[in-house]
Amino acid sequence: MKLTQDTIKYYLLVFLFILSMVAVAMFFNDPEIVLPEVAALAIGLWVFQEKAWLRQPRMIFILPSLTALMGFGLNMLALPYVVKIVLILVLMLLLMRVINYSLPPALTTGFLPIVTNAHAWSFIYAILVTTFILMLVVYILKLNKDIDSKGKVNTQMMYPYALISVLWIAIAYYSGNQQMAVIPPIAVVLYESLNMKMYSLKIALKQVAILTLAISIGVILYYFIAHWLVMATLFMIIMYVLSQLFQMKIPAVYAFPFLVYVFPAEKVVSLPIATFVVASFSFGSVYIYRTYLQSKLVAQPVEK
Repeated sequence: MKLTQDTIKYYLLVFLFILSMVAVAMFFNDPEIVLPEVAALAIGLWVFQEKAWLRQPRMIFILPSLTALMGFGLNMLALPYVVKIVLILVLMLLLMRVINYSLPPALTTGFLPIVTNAHAWSFIYAILVTTFILMLVVYILKLNKDIDSKGKVNTQMMYPYALISVLWIAIAYYSGNQQMAVIPPIAVVLYESLNMKMYSLKIALKQVAILTLAISIGVILYYFIAHWLVMATLFMIIMYVLSQLFQMKIPAVYAFPFLVYVFPAEKVVSLPIATFVVASFSFGSVYIYRTYLQSKLVAQPVEK
């Protein structure tokens, strides 16, 4: 992505926003305030200015807040982990279908409280405050100017998304690795990949590589750097360099290293391997579907 004066300004704004979020988490000594997908949202909205995400700015606040509340509520119930994951998946897809609007990062805010076993209301407060700020900046800077607000959800792609997700959840469960049932940022990239205009094996391999590298770097820094703000600063700089090297605009890359703040300490070390395995299955499945199966079905226009 070419660095213009405006792009630099937006990157600096994102860095300041994310570092402020981490600073608040440090002040309250509460890692649940660090929201990985908010980092991805900020990059996607303010820097990449993803049109599909900017169509209805109010949904930047509404949709992630609703999915977060659903996931948080489900996590409070005495249900098996895998059941919670499947239920939140179904509920989020139904919600997007009913309101006829999708914001892929909202999938993460639904999965995250279950995956991280969030019980503190600070998680919800953080979602409400950060997504409201994201929405407010979009309105103030008029980033949605000249973008059609009537984008339609490609409901046909919800079916392969649900099928791939449930199939992997079943594999993870029956192989005794239920904690690998979902890695939230991958769930978002999976949804976006199914809705890309074009998809190839090269794209799938690059996605696996960049996401695995992103979390690997995050884990390495986690074990060598104790100060949260220093670590967050390095995350943002290195993720920018990584994105430039791969020439890929994937907001989730910026979310991945922040998982080390919110995942249980004993699970952090396994994140790189888990990411590689889950990403390989997910994007391999997308490639197979898009290459060999989609052409046999009546396709709807993909989201722009």
